[in-house]
Amino acid sequence: MSVRRDGRQTTSTAPPARGRPARLSRELIVSTALRCDLSTLTMRELATRLGVSHSALYRWVRDREGLFDLISEVMVERILPPDDPTEHTWRSWPARLAWAMHDEFLAVPGYAARVAHPHRHNPASFGRLRERVEAAFIAAGAAPEAARQSWYVFGLGVVQWLGGSTRASPWTAPHPASTSSSTRCCAACPPAFPSSTRAPTAESDTPANSRP
Repeated sequence: MSVRRDGRQTTSTAPPARGRPARLSRELIVSTALRCDLSTLTMRELATRLGVSHSALYRWVRDREGLFDLISEVMVERILPPDDPTEHTWRSWPARLAWAMHDEFLAVPGYAARVAHPHRHNPASFGRLRERVEAAFIAAGAAPEAARQSWYVFGLGVVQWLGGSTRASPWTAPHPASTSSSTRCCAACPPAFPSSTRAPTAESDTPANSRP
């Protein structure tokens, strides 16, 4: 109800005032998505959880593939160890990375299963991951081509590990070296897999163990 200048009352047809819409950001979109089951999450559901229209979300991310690109960027930032691999840590560094991938990926419903199945990876974020893993093997004395092959072995082993973990309890998942295919990978590239116990956050390999 409003009052005109002449004193007559009129009924207002203006829509009721609403709160300010959520200010979208990469961090807000990803943090909200990570609280959902990514295997079933739709863009419309995500927009609802964010409190924005589907078109507003579309300005940031076009589809599920774009959403997973954003998520991959954040996940890779989370799992990469803060230190660079060196000739003294080239064994323990990939082990810490593998455990971080295990813990972070399994903590988000549906993400480990996606990683474990063939799909298009974010070339920027996974390229950064590949470069750091290759650097670990180069620090061990491997030639660039051998380091590149070792990255594929490392990636295959971790993906198989995550795949097995998603089919069982993540807390009782078998160690990757327990499967025959992963055992062959370990034989080809020993430092690529975590030991049966977690590596300390800061660890140096002894000189005697710094070469295969």
